Amino acid sequence: MNKIRTSLLVAAAAATLAIPTLASAARMWMLPSETMFAGNGDEWATVDFAISSDLFYFDHPAQPFEPVLFAPDGTQAEVENKAKGRLRTTFDVHLTQKGTYKVAVLTNAVFGSYVLNGEEKRLPRGVTAETLAQAIPAGATDVKTSEMNGRVETFLTAGVPTDTVFKPTGKGLEMVPITHPNDLVSGEAATFQFLLDGKPVANLPVAVIAGGVRYSGALKEISAKTGADGKVTFTLPDSGMYWLNVTTAPPRPAPAAEGAPKGPPPPRPARIDNYVATLEVLGA
Repeated sequence: MNKIRTSLLVAAAAATLAIPTLASAARMWMLPSETMFAGNGDEWATVDFAISSDLFYFDHPAQPFEPVLFAPDGTQAEVENKAKGRLRTTFDVHLTQKGTYKVAVLTNAVFGSYVLNGEEKRLPRGVTAETLAQAIPAGATDVKTSEMNGRVETFLTAGVPTDTVFKPTGKGLEMVPITHPNDLVSGEAATFQFLLDGKPVANLPVAVIAGGVRYSGALKEISAKTGADGKVTFTLPDSGMYWLNVTTAPPRPAPAAEGAPKGPPPPRPARIDNYVATLEVLGA
């Protein structure tokens, strides 16, 4: 478990993953150099990982993370040549098998507070669900916590697309494609299903945003919601790279009217799950 899960050490990165990122100033993403390959057994992809205000541009400090690579046969492989710069992290994927690879960054963080000897104290950074019990000292009372889980993914296919890497783990918010993510065509409908702890989850907001809008001034966001079966269908109008986000976080409250008294902030949910994927769409 420790190998495929890393603590979210920086609060800003945790916020990016755990709140509705479609409404945030910063978004977390991976961007592969390409997603579809001939499948000759010796091909390479370079992947950038970053946080930015404008999609697929580097404008925020890079964050610590550990990418996880799943090969087409379902085994866990290793990324190569990982390097962390000031604004992004890069690594290479060597595609030696035919089929679909999944690249993922999985994060877990627990925030909260407790009272000890009459004084309220905050949980230190780096606490996860696995280490929470050790982080709360004996005798603590009024414990309040909120768990935040994040999953950032992208997909690479060598040769014919396969679906082994999409087998759900039953943990957190996961995407099960009905339409293969490496078989997306502009102007054609795509359908994905979302599971929370292995079960279809309804009425979750879904946002899909095209990259390359830095100079256009238009976000071009496609908004939808999952149905009772956890499925959502949308049509991507143009070719290019897209950023997809699904979250269990509640919607942000409407801003108070000018001059109105400010009430207490809404309570933080006990748990928030967030899913992000980068998808490449080909022209029709």
